[in-house]
Amino acid sequence: MDNDDREVIRLWRVYRTIHQLCNHRGYLISQAELDQDLESFKQQFASHGKVDRNALMFMVQKKDDPADQMLVFFPDETSVGRKTIKKYCELMVAKGVGRGIVVYQDKITPSAAKVISEVSHSYHLESFQEAELLVNITEHSLVPQHIVLTPEEKETLLKRYRLKETQLPRIQPSDPVARYYGLARGQVVKIMRPSETSGRYVSYRLCY
Repeated sequence: MDNDDREVIRLWRVYRTIHQLCNHRGYLISQAELDQDLESFKQQFASHGKVDRNALMFMVQKKDDPADQMLVFFPDETSVGRKTIKKYCELMVAKGVGRGIVVYQDKITPSAAKVISEVSHSYHLESFQEAELLVNITEHSLVPQHIVLTPEEKETLLKRYRLKETQLPRIQPSDPVARYYGLARGQVVKIMRPSETSGRYVSYRLCY
């Protein structure tokens, strides 16, 4: 197996995981996209043996709000610079999209990271290294099921137990599972673990 073949397999796994991530966040992803096999991926994106990363870019919309859209970018360079991030921001503006994910190969330069920070008041731009998406962490046997509560479900929870949100255990936005689900500060996630006595044990955490 040569390097190009390894790269195709690697990107197929990354592409599959990022589609699963979008699906878990409530975006419209077809079953065909979730089930895409390696051969189909090769035909679509690597017909000449090498993947065109720019062709991997895609846009999704929320199931319950078509206006809530997100763009997913796959930069061609190993080190993503300021110019590329600014180009992505301009594309988001042109398409009227408020969210984006950059799936990068190796690193994002400090100047590019600064651009992401500077636009954060207007646009929500996240970044994942390809290596983070080779496997879906939520499918690991040691990671319990996580369900992000809606604002209404969060309010019901706090009223039921007469709690202030600050009394809930916390999960950091930088936690790998929190990043996978795109948790924002103030959101609550329901965590369900198997229990030998009661079948399952439910807990809640506040992203803070």
